[in-house]
Amino acid sequence: MPWDVDGLLPAPATAAEPARIRRAGVPSFRSASLQLIITLIFLLAAPVQAADESVVDSNDRAAMAFARYIVGLEHETPWSLETVEIDASLPKLEKEGRLRAIRRLLPLGRPEYQVLEIAGDQTVKQQVIVRYLSAEAQAAAIPASSVAITLANYKFRYTGAVNTGGAIAYAFLITPRKKREGLIKGVLWLDGETGAVVRQSGYLVKKPSIFVKRVNVTRETAFRDGVAELRITHLSVDTRLVGRAQLIIHERPCATPDRDLALRIAAR
Repeated sequence: MPWDVDGLLPAPATAAEPARIRRAGVPSFRSASLQLIITLIFLLAAPVQAADESVVDSNDRAAMAFARYIVGLEHETPWSLETVEIDASLPKLEKEGRLRAIRRLLPLGRPEYQVLEIAGDQTVKQQVIVRYLSAEAQAAAIPASSVAITLANYKFRYTGAVNTGGAIAYAFLITPRKKREGLIKGVLWLDGETGAVVRQSGYLVKKPSIFVKRVNVTRETAFRDGVAELRITHLSVDTRLVGRAQLIIHERPCATPDRDLALRIAAR
């Protein structure tokens, strides 16, 4: 998750959600090779050397979910058009701000915003929200593969099953193989049926600036009939200058009939 080194806020890694309005971080299992998945399951279930372990003590169903997750990484694409709501605050200063916008992805994945509403304290708008949007645009130029939660970048350790409101998810502790910018240490929850990422949380292992003490991030995705309909991201940045900066970001894909209206607005 890239960050604006000179600012308060991070720019999230290029979102990996499907272009035809699928879900963020959701594997496309139907198009995956069954043979590849079976091979992955055997690899995950087999003993591995401690020096290169990826998944430890996972059960069969957890291994299947993890295999689907890994396969699905190859089929992820961003939402091409979405609505974005950002609520930001500086609690220590008792200041708040809000943004509503339509985000459209331009060629090469660079985001473009059509602002519908921006309100609140000027400091929060300029030093938190605007910096976040600026850093996000800069992050679009960074290869997603360098910060993606993959076997190349992370070690995975299975920690158990969790109930996510009637459904079962499998939790994996994720630890970066190398301590570099944009990577987090935390927990990944995978849907038990699809291997989709329903929740990820953690903190950046490398501070983006000497003025930042800690960065925590939590992202949850809600699904309906196997399709993502909402993604909520909580960012908490502890700074040495103004205390904690907080952002809550709601993202929803634009679908018909909303999509046509959003396209007209974004084209203005």
